[in-house]
Amino acid sequence: MATETHETERKYDLDDLHPDTPLPALGSLPGVGEETGGEVHELDAVYYDTPDLRLASTRATLRRRTGGADAGWHLKLPVGGDTREELRLPLGEPGGGAADEEPGGDAVPEEFVRVLAARTRGAALVPVVRLRTRRTTRLLRDAEGRALAEIADDAVRAERLDGGGDAESGDVTVSWREAEAELTKTGTAALLDAVGERWREAGIRRAAGPSKLARALTETGTPPPPLAPAAERDTAGGHLLRYLRAQYLAFLDREAGVRRDRPDSVHKARVALRRTRSALRSHRALLDRGRVDALRAELKWLAGALGADRDREVLEERLRGLLADVEGPLLFGPAEARLTTWAVRAGDTSRATVLAALDDPRCRALLDDWATLLSAPPLTSAAVRPAPKHFRKAIKKEGRRSRRLLARALALPHGPARDVALHEARKKTKRLRYAAESARPVLGKPAKRRTREAKALTSLLGHHHDGVEARAELLRLATQAQAAGEAGFTWGLLYGREEARARVYEEEAARLGAGKERAGGG
Repeated sequence: MATETHETERKYDLDDLHPDTPLPALGSLPGVGEETGGEVHELDAVYYDTPDLRLASTRATLRRRTGGADAGWHLKLPVGGDTREELRLPLGEPGGGAADEEPGGDAVPEEFVRVLAARTRGAALVPVVRLRTRRTTRLLRDAEGRALAEIADDAVRAERLDGGGDAESGDVTVSWREAEAELTKTGTAALLDAVGERWREAGIRRAAGPSKLARALTETGTPPPPLAPAAERDTAGGHLLRYLRAQYLAFLDREAGVRRDRPDSVHKARVALRRTRSALRSHRALLDRGRVDALRAELKWLAGALGADRDREVLEERLRGLLADVEGPLLFGPAEARLTTWAVRAGDTSRATVLAALDDPRCRALLDDWATLLSAPPLTSAAVRPAPKHFRKAIKKEGRRSRRLLARALALPHGPARDVALHEARKKTKRLRYAAESARPVLGKPAKRRTREAKALTSLLGHHHDGVEARAELLRLATQAQAAGEAGFTWGLLYGREEARARVYEEEAARLGAGKERAGGG
């Protein structure tokens, strides 16, 4: 299994420095006690991607490297800002290749193939670039001798391997010099800022690209293709495409986390699906409905499949919280053991359901359609309209739908019909929330306020729906306990407490709904 680590680094171009000019000394920076080292390493790395560079287009890199202290397979995935997560597999393990093999001569480890499945969408991973780097490293240490950051001065020679370069043979070679400043676990962002400031004073600028691979691809003639074409910044269509692109990337990042069973990944992957589906509905005037309605249906399917695991997580947390609040004298029978047994069985089943959906050819087809929507967006003539007018109109429409369904639900008597109606009102309110959220870059504070209001109501109605699901599960647990000859009192007690909470949620929803009416809603 791969080891995991986070790296936080910044890259700098050294093209304007003479090859023999050393980097400015950094030992006098605040918090730095000394600058040590000067070791030289010869690194040889082959980068893999699909023939159309799907990994590079989605901010992921995969390489097989020899030389240095961390030879092996390295998969880097974005986290945010200057930080990436790096997964490592050593050479010489099954699927990792032999340590003395020629780079590029062995297969990509199956573990990494699975993690990258949503990005590759079935396309083969092939060698695209070979980087040979002569690296000189130094360490910045504090007064106690602890390493704070590693400074690397890299002389890079890149060779194109996939025939994607300018030359007739495709084997184009380019060279450059660059520097990296990478934090250790003890280093801070402030230190990176100080390094950057010292280097700026010496005329050294931040690298334009995110990685050596991106520069190699660009300078050999075939840069990573954009996920979506450039669009007019102030048009409704341009803003929508940027929002959809962000959700697509968010899903890819979280899908990789789902496969690795990372905390909260299922929830966030599902949110990206829902935001996309909601945007395609709220802003349907900007897109050809014949092209997007089928995608919306598939997004709903996949979100539902992921929901099996997410809903189980939420339900388990709620039931454990309820049970934890039961006073000792009211806790009858092996209730905690029964709940644990249920949770383990439900967890195994829901996780299997999620992985089966992600591996389903239907999921791959969905991702193909999603990528095509971004690369060749079916924009209508309305997409060139000014963004503020369109987004204000979309928010008002979703606000009216939300208020109408909430009023209808609250007019019903307590019971299953009201529960269902409140759930429908919640879904429409969530669409309002996402519409307002997508408008924040356009409308600013008014959209932020509408997002906050819709989020509050959505959260409240979500708690109500979770309570409905909890009561249904409590009935099943009570029935199972009774069949096993166990006391059912505790389950009945919890059911009653959930019913009482539901009344409180409904009263609060009525109050928030009345507030929205007084405010005019839109």
